[in-house]
Amino acid sequence: MEPQLTVTVADEVATVVIANPAKRNTMTAGMWRALPELLAPLAADPAVRALVLTGEGETFCAGADISALREPGDEQQALAVRAEEALAAFPKPTLAAVRGFCVGGGSQLATACDLRFAEEGTRFGVTPAKLGIVYPSSSTRRLAALVGPSAAKHLLFSGEFIDTERALRIGLVDEAHPVGALDKRVAEFTRTLVSRSLLTQAAAKEFADGRTDRDAHWTEQARGTGDTAEGVAAFLERRAPRFTYGL
Repeated sequence: MEPQLTVTVADEVATVVIANPAKRNTMTAGMWRALPELLAPLAADPAVRALVLTGEGETFCAGADISALREPGDEQQALAVRAEEALAAFPKPTLAAVRGFCVGGGSQLATACDLRFAEEGTRFGVTPAKLGIVYPSSSTRRLAALVGPSAAKHLLFSGEFIDTERALRIGLVDEAHPVGALDKRVAEFTRTLVSRSLLTQAAAKEFADGRTDRDAHWTEQARGTGDTAEGVAAFLERRAPRFTYGL
């Protein structure tokens, strides 16, 4: 099987799968390059209201393909940063479903998602110090914002792997689930996500990620779509709301 990213869309959820099982789903240069191109049409597709990123089989992603780092230049890192930034900028809720190993570039991708659900027994590592690589500033800041400066330094300085329990404790993971239960929980949670207001989610995502100049924009969006009126009416009428923002 050639290394690739695959995508399926079902029930308003796009699932992107990192597939390079011969190398524990490491990301090749071609896969890094392909991710922004894959995400762009999904972002614009009204049939997609949430996105799940996961790995083929029993591992999430063991990082970048290290063999490519033998080549001169920094193209691989630049491609990884562009892919990470495209994932972080995806305008709809994103969830990393993580099992097995989440290492190096895999951690970059997971932390670029809005949320991370993990299977118990998963091992996490941010390992550039083992290779003498300078971790990108954007990736470092995102990791520190997620787990705090001290925990980020511990991961980056040591390159040590941590288990799911510790990842949950420091905030690297939002939920941890027993082996065999992760897929069911992800399906359940994404059903909840797509039933909620994408208007609320998109605005909250921007605000939580540090945008401070868009209040007027989102107030105007709320007036234009009628989602607020629909949400209130549905609550008072004790029915499920029919939100239209993004459709």
